[in-house]
Amino acid sequence: MNHQRVRLDLYDNSWYSPGAGNFKRILWYVINVVFFINPLNPVSSIKVSLLRLFGATIGEGVVIKPGVNIKYPWNLFVGNQVWIGEGVWIDNLVKVAIGDHVCISQGAMLLTGNHNYKSQTFDLVVSPIMLENGCWIGARSTVCPGVSCGTHSVLAVGSVATHNLEAWTIYQGNPAKAVRTRTVI
Repeated sequence: MNHQRVRLDLYDNSWYSPGAGNFKRILWYVINVVFFINPLNPVSSIKVSLLRLFGATIGEGVVIKPGVNIKYPWNLFVGNQVWIGEGVWIDNLVKVAIGDHVCISQGAMLLTGNHNYKSQTFDLVVSPIMLENGCWIGARSTVCPGVSCGTHSVLAVGSVATHNLEAWTIYQGNPAKAVRTRTVI
């Protein structure tokens, strides 16, 4: 069996573009640290305005709690009446689309990037995430690159979505598996 070794010195992601120049990315980094990651800023309306200023599409009635980390707002679409809980990390190297009436609970992670562990050069791999209307991403759960969460699906606390979640279905575990149907009364 031929065993190649990982060679991080050969890593090259020069093909990747975050969609903004250096100045805009640095300015966003400072704004993100001061107004978003900083747990002392509870004012959601300021955060919404700043996201829009940096190119995000943000609907009405969006609530963004303290301690939220957003990689690149120009890759973010958020619908109406969305709740984003404390400590959420939206690592949107590419597009993250969040529908209406979505709840992303405390400490959840939306990850659009990963690395090809089979490649000697550990190549960057990116794929968008879609959270459809009415879905709920539970506290400390993770949505992996390329995953779509169907309308009104639920990803339970601490679970990891490595594949698409069907509509109106509750998923739990690592990797997340369907455990029952969601009913809303």
